Amino acid sequence: MIEKEEINRMRWAARRGMLELDLVLEPFVDSQYAHLDQRDRHSFQQLMLCEDQDLFAWLMLRGVPDDEELTGIVSQICHFARSASKDR
Repeated sequence: MIEKEEINRMRWAARRGMLELDLVLEPFVDSQYAHLDQRDRHSFQQLMLCEDQDLFAWLMLRGVPDDEELTGIVSQICHFARSASKDR
């Protein structure tokens, strides 16, 4: 079981100050982070260390990370964001 403290840290890390990123990352943490396996949680944590401009480009499908470890979690976040927007 994942600790609530870790989820709270990732929720805080997902607050980027750029509305477009906040609208994608925070719901992902709230809905999906606890269900990720250890490898994907680590990838998400590494993703949160990236620059906002890079995150924005990747999550808006304007590029892909050079690091293959990040590509998988970016794909999951994008899939979640597009699926969630259809449900609204």
